[in-house]
Amino acid sequence: MTDILDNPRVAVPTMTDAEASAIKVTARRVTRSEWLKLRTLRSSWLTMALAIVSVPGIGIAIAWSTANDWPNMRPRQKLHFDPLADPLSGFNLAQLAVGVLAVMLIAGEYSGGMIRATLAAVPRRLPVLWAKVGVLTTLTLVTMVPTAIVTFFISEHFLAVRHIAVTWSTPDVPRIVIGVGLYLTVVAALAMGIGAIVRNVAGGIGAFVGIILVLPVIASALPQTWGDRINKWLPSNAGQALMSISSDNSTLSPWRGFIVFAGYAVVALIAASILLRRRDA
Repeated sequence: MTDILDNPRVAVPTMTDAEASAIKVTARRVTRSEWLKLRTLRSSWLTMALAIVSVPGIGIAIAWSTANDWPNMRPRQKLHFDPLADPLSGFNLAQLAVGVLAVMLIAGEYSGGMIRATLAAVPRRLPVLWAKVGVLTTLTLVTMVPTAIVTFFISEHFLAVRHIAVTWSTPDVPRIVIGVGLYLTVVAALAMGIGAIVRNVAGGIGAFVGIILVLPVIASALPQTWGDRINKWLPSNAGQALMSISSDNSTLSPWRGFIVFAGYAVVALIAASILLRRRDA
């Protein structure tokens, strides 16, 4: 080492441009890495499978049982049956599965200490978060939109026997059916942001469930004048406006509600990105 420092003519090994390019951190490589993590974890696929199966599993079961029991149902039950919303109600369980998966993917790395190796490989940090969000939201979108469409057509096939079905050409039906997939996609992004902020699996899941499910219950206990003003702005209620046939003073319009819901996810991810850069792994 002394000879090298004293003699500037001694050649020091350097990395060629090709070798440097081969190990350069790029968005594509980070995304491939996050996709590899997701698809090699059994828990990830089991949780995603639950989300995919719950929509048709619950929806088709409701449609089939309703069609078979329709002659024996009471007039009040028939009046309250919604041939579109009820067969798509499986999204309630699917949103829990998607949210839990999102929290596990980011907070699980903190709990297990794997995040240190991840951030050491990607020192800029933020590409890791964007890659995780991109992989999960893309997977959710490309699986849940077709799942909702298939659920709709199979369910309406059973209901058509009793002449209580709706068709794809019925106003608002395409928006509502595709809206199931869009809503769950934003759920994934929101839960990912929450998981990155909390950095603990149990805490992140608890925060997600509290925001999505508990807050609307608490708000519904408020006096009606307060509840009508607050409920429609809560994340899940705003997002589910996209799956509503009509809106009134107690709900936001479909696309306005969806934009508000997406805004919550954006805020969560911005906060997560700031904390990711400022906090130690």
